[in-house]
Amino acid sequence: MTATTADAPPPDLRLPKRRGVELSLLVCAVLISVYGYVEVGLAKGGAVPPDAARYGAGLGVLALLAHLAVRYRAPYADPLFLPIAVLLNGLGLALIYRLDLETPNNAAAPTQLIWSTLGVALFIGVVIFLRDHRILQRYAYLSVVAALVLMLVPILFPAVNGAKIWIRIGGLSFQPGEFAKILLAVFFAAYLAANHNALAYTGRRIWKLQLPTGRVLGPIVAIWLLSVGVLVLERDLGTSLLFFGLFVIMLYVATGRTGWIAVGLLLAAAGAVAVSSLEPHVHSRVEDWLNPFATIDAGEGPGQLAQSLFAFAAGGTLGAGMGLGHSILIGFAAKSDFILATAGEELGLAGLTAVFLLYALMVARGYRAGLSLRDLFGRLLAIGLASILALQVFVIAGGVMGLIPLTGMAMPFLAQGGSSVVTNWVIVALLIRVSDSARAPKPDPVEPGIVAPVLEGER
Repeated sequence: MTATTADAPPPDLRLPKRRGVELSLLVCAVLISVYGYVEVGLAKGGAVPPDAARYGAGLGVLALLAHLAVRYRAPYADPLFLPIAVLLNGLGLALIYRLDLETPNNAAAPTQLIWSTLGVALFIGVVIFLRDHRILQRYAYLSVVAALVLMLVPILFPAVNGAKIWIRIGGLSFQPGEFAKILLAVFFAAYLAANHNALAYTGRRIWKLQLPTGRVLGPIVAIWLLSVGVLVLERDLGTSLLFFGLFVIMLYVATGRTGWIAVGLLLAAAGAVAVSSLEPHVHSRVEDWLNPFATIDAGEGPGQLAQSLFAFAAGGTLGAGMGLGHSILIGFAAKSDFILATAGEELGLAGLTAVFLLYALMVARGYRAGLSLRDLFGRLLAIGLASILALQVFVIAGGVMGLIPLTGMAMPFLAQGGSSVVTNWVIVALLIRVSDSARAPKPDPVEPGIVAPVLEGER
């Protein structure tokens, strides 16, 4: 008898690297951003901004450097993460520049460009030096200690706009809680990966929820309660809501128990009612949400939320055009919390939908990368990081559109905020590292009866 090749195992499917696709999309992202910048100048001054070429070249160089880092250190990474981040960041710079023209004495676009450059630099550093995302699992407890320290330090500084979340030293200010969310995601992922069996299958069963033993669930609940408690003392309700949502989502993914979602929603509702009743700052925002036109009825003029709703309404389907809106009437938070209102007025429903689809695509690709991994830590980390982006967009968009009470947070990549743009670039870098591990070809398995060679360094 002769041996046939029919019994041979099929070769492993090797996914394409698709770095050329990424580069093409990056070129489109930079051109769209520069077009928005130029359109603002034409609409406001009738001429192309004198620094348009320098802006385009700077953004293009940053995008190219980031692409080269991904090409040589994460060649199998998802090709959509980087172009989406560049497009959103570029659009945010154009919107901030547009609002700067209304406040020439308070220009924020140059500073935002510097923070964006720092964010891209950290992105490149993470992609180059973090060769395997599983290394982060070793530093779980160091991460949570660092996160708590970062959240506690702002208590020593004066409140800004009712919240103690900023550290101001001279002319420099940053928000350490933005960095804490990444560190807590690392800790949650590492702890849940190490204890997922005990969380899912041990303890008492109450109704449809399997409650783990206190020895297993206690440490992570204590860390979560301490984090949320610190944020409540600082009146940073937006970040506390984000941490709560992140904890519930990752606990559900680790255990597969849908009961945790129900418990999370009930606790969130109870906490929202309690905080809105006891905290005057939060209570005023709830009152604003329930009746955004109360100040108009009282003859005091429209408040921030009312002006935001007017801006969305004025945008219509196709928008007024870049530079032709009036969202600056919102006031001091037009470049930060309410920058989405400028996008809604000047890009219209069509443009706003495109922005939301970009966020949705980035989050979906993050989930996809996590679900493609075999190691539970990487899966939880990717889903946790993608959930941070999703929760931020939901909380901010819901607040400025009047769907939920307003909480002070920065729209990822779009809004003014150095700490926010830097940490979001780090999140994208970690997602790229995870997606590279998920899509990279696996090493060939050793056939039975054949002893694998021992490398010199493994003896």
